[in-house]
Amino acid sequence: MRAAQRIRDPLHDLIEFEDEEFERALWDCIQTPAFQRLRRVRQLGFSELVYPGATHSRFAHSVGVFHTARLLMEIIRESEGKERFSRTKSQQALTAALLHDLGHGPFSHAFESVAKALKLPLVEKHEKVSAELIRSTEISEILNRELGGGTANDVALIIESGGPNNIYDAVVSSQFDADRLDYIRRDRLMTGTQHAGIDFRWLLANIEVGSVPQGVDQTSLRALPTFILGPKSIHAAEAYILGLFQLYPTVYFHKATRSAEVIFSELLFRIHSLTVNSDVKYTGLSEKHPLIKFFKSPSDASIFLQLDDAPIWGSLPLLMDARDAAVSDFSRRLFQRKLFKATDCYRKLAHLKSSEWLKGDIRSRAARAQIKDGMTSRIKEFHAQHVLSKGQRRILTDAGERSPYRKIQESPGPLNQIHIKMHGGETADIGTKSEIIASIQPFEFFRVYTAKEDTEAEKFIDKSLKEEIEKHANQL
Repeated sequence: MRAAQRIRDPLHDLIEFEDEEFERALWDCIQTPAFQRLRRVRQLGFSELVYPGATHSRFAHSVGVFHTARLLMEIIRESEGKERFSRTKSQQALTAALLHDLGHGPFSHAFESVAKALKLPLVEKHEKVSAELIRSTEISEILNRELGGGTANDVALIIESGGPNNIYDAVVSSQFDADRLDYIRRDRLMTGTQHAGIDFRWLLANIEVGSVPQGVDQTSLRALPTFILGPKSIHAAEAYILGLFQLYPTVYFHKATRSAEVIFSELLFRIHSLTVNSDVKYTGLSEKHPLIKFFKSPSDASIFLQLDDAPIWGSLPLLMDARDAAVSDFSRRLFQRKLFKATDCYRKLAHLKSSEWLKGDIRSRAARAQIKDGMTSRIKEFHAQHVLSKGQRRILTDAGERSPYRKIQESPGPLNQIHIKMHGGETADIGTKSEIIASIQPFEFFRVYTAKEDTEAEKFIDKSLKEEIEKHANQL
């Protein structure tokens, strides 16, 4: 027998792994190189360039998700009772909660977006990488040996499924899951933002397990067990949805953070191009650098495991001395925080015209899309005529969108929704009952980035944007 293992966490305080078979196996998974690597992958990537305290890791988050999932699983256990509660499904879901982020690359989502653009099959989705690492590393041996053959594959399937198949899976992945319940609180704490405060204890105190119908069109097939929040928690549930939504414009989509991400992306694109064209010597890196090795063998999971934030940050001084001008410039900007200046096109056109441009109706969205397409086309023409050096673009673009809540038609199914029991006993999707949530428009942005000293590019953007706005002004 060995003593319970404990981790002191800034959000949850003590997280304990008990001395019993299942949690001993999870503790052994934590000790593997694949999981320890998450200590060197920061949860919020470049956000520390804006919020200096945001240096927390995927490691801390993953352990926190497991802890939160365990709290939710106790609610299921108490509701279902010994006869109906599935110990196997519970353990598989809790294991998936702990291991769900194994596949994140350096700087997390920024690296993933580059992989998608380059069509690197292994790393286009971090869930796919997580599943591959669970199946192919010593984690597989631990899970199959301690928890039964096939456990590793079952856990991998939960992570890569894309949506919950039962209430146990919903603990891992849904719009009210352990992942979100951890990172909304953790990211708020570590960035220091005063947005996104939620009443976590009240939410947990008001969760029960109920049933919702699953059907196709108007045909009800069967009732599914799922989490249902009691009528006293509707305001807490609204605060949770709004809090998570607020983190996107204020933290995840912050213009300076995204400036660093687009510069990082350009740097990776250029290094990849030089690598596949046998011009590694122009990058400033050696053939043995993990990034070069990865670009040469992007489907090799063992090489992927050598990549985290540390080799990237550590190689910036070498990249700054690169013979390639684009690699040298972009790495210098990241190293010295000399980021590109952002022009928020949608905000600027709303300022020049009216706030009608920011509405979520079809006409407004169509007008914005046309302006975005027009600006993208103009920028391509600019690059064709004004080149600094090969592989170095002077104007970078970035776009994104976030809805406060996905309606049932937009999600994988009823288990993905947040269900509220009304005072009359009726159970409903919160998206159909909350006027506050229904009234909020998605956050949408289209930004153009230029170097502060590049006045020519800045004037071009300003002139082009005004012309595009006037061109489509009659649509509203």
